[in-house]
Amino acid sequence: GYTFREKSSKHLEDLVYKAGSTLTVLKAAIHYTLTVDRILSIIEGSIDHMMEGFSRKNHCPSTVMGEVLGTYFLIFAGCAAVVVNTNNDKVLTNPGIAIVWGLAVMVLVYSLRHISGAHFNPAVPFYISAQVVGSTMAAGTLRLLFNGPDDVFSGTTPQGSDLQAFVIEFIITFYLMFVVSGVATDNRAIGELAGLAIGSTVLLNVLIA
Repeated sequence: GYTFREKSSKHLEDLVYKAGSTLTVLKAAIHYTLTVDRILSIIEGSIDHMMEGFSRKNHCPSTVMGEVLGTYFLIFAGCAAVVVNTNNDKVLTNPGIAIVWGLAVMVLVYSLRHISGAHFNPAVPFYISAQVVGSTMAAGTLRLLFNGPDDVFSGTTPQGSDLQAFVIEFIITFYLMFVVSGVATDNRAIGELAGLAIGSTVLLNVLIA
């Protein structure tokens, strides 16, 4: 049989093994708890930051005014290019109109992104009223400035079938939102290039659509 010393040594080894196993479990539990707490803290902080920013923007007059002015300048510049091109024997050409739209978007993103987010579209419901006001004012200004003998429609009409127009609009809209999501909402992207990337995308979309 085992001697007393061997039994004591064996018992001590078992205790050490059990203690080590218990310590490992405790470490794992503590690490898991800290990890979960950290994740929950990050999520909670992100939600609080988002809600605070959203609330601050929605109640800030400068934000609403930024959307009004941004939409006004965008529609005024882009649609004015179409009207000037129509009234002057296509002097700007389609590439010229596309460049005007792209440059307008790029300049406005850099000018108003930190104020209102530079949406200029009804993707954010709160800003719809501001955008309607801005675009209506721009259309009224163009109507007063360019009141030639013939009415000029400064928008665009589909040249192909309804299905073709739908597919093209779907593709270019997805393309635009893909770029916006990549450069303007991802922290890993170079934020300083957001205006250039979005404006260039709008330019390309106007060229092909």
